[in-house]
Amino acid sequence: MRTIYLDNESGALTRPVVATVGFFDGVHLGHQYLVRQVVDRAHTLGLESMVITFDRHPRSVLRQDFQPQLLTPLDEKLRLLGLTGVDVVVVLRFDKVMAMLSARRFMDEVLRVRLCVQQLIIGYDNRFGHDRAESFDDYARYGREIGMQVTHASAYVVDGIEVSSSVVRAFLHEGEVTLAARCLGRDYTLYGWVSDGYKEGRKLGYPTANLDVSRIGQLIPGNGVYAVKARVGAASRSMPAMTNIGMRPTFAGHERTVETHIFDFSENIYDQRLDLSFVRRVRSERKFEDVNALVDQLKLDEKEIEKILKENGFE
Repeated sequence: MRTIYLDNESGALTRPVVATVGFFDGVHLGHQYLVRQVVDRAHTLGLESMVITFDRHPRSVLRQDFQPQLLTPLDEKLRLLGLTGVDVVVVLRFDKVMAMLSARRFMDEVLRVRLCVQQLIIGYDNRFGHDRAESFDDYARYGREIGMQVTHASAYVVDGIEVSSSVVRAFLHEGEVTLAARCLGRDYTLYGWVSDGYKEGRKLGYPTANLDVSRIGQLIPGNGVYAVKARVGAASRSMPAMTNIGMRPTFAGHERTVETHIFDFSENIYDQRLDLSFVRRVRSERKFEDVNALVDQLKLDEKEIEKILKENGFE
């Protein structure tokens, strides 16, 4: 897969392609289904396949106070798109100039002229262009006017649910990481860095690595205790772990934290990269009468999580 970054000054591409366009947050099963259609159509026509995406969430340009809760950072999104078999991914710089383009101008000036899109396959729920006001019928009409074939893809359905990034986010907000994984086709993963914490866990015999929440541009799942797979730095394998997300009510906490205890692990990983793949939510966060009651519960959590991870093929 080739990755091309384009801004307003970049030159035009000249090879005709079959393409789709969108933000593709999460690269979930619905996205993968859409890209497969693009790849198959391009192969049939003897053309290259292309995914067109953006370097930042469009709403972060339109609203300065918007804090995107992403499912995947850009580098991970590109890695996942690379697994789909698509030939080219174009990352467009989304700025205020692009935000002001109508859907017709975007299709003509960007897709047709600059990217040489011959056929466009649009996701079932995708909208683009200034104010996102147009429908698929409008896109199809613009395509006829500028000589571009436009096709509307159907939704990808899992257990009666039309898979979308919004659906995945809703599951994660509720702590339903198992349902989110069924839509993603993999465990949901947070990518972060270890920061200095309160060190309460160490006193209890459960030292934790604390993710720097301020550096996480992703959606953090709902509060609770989770079975997770932890990967430190560039390690080739993950380690079994349990993660608590919440306010630390037993210690009268006032900030939301993401704290992970890695089983049978004692290395200092401060300021290192830590990736957490969420397998299952074990329980909600709650306040205990004292630290002894908390420790008793942590022992039960550890046993249950070890069993869960083993059931999921993780030794």
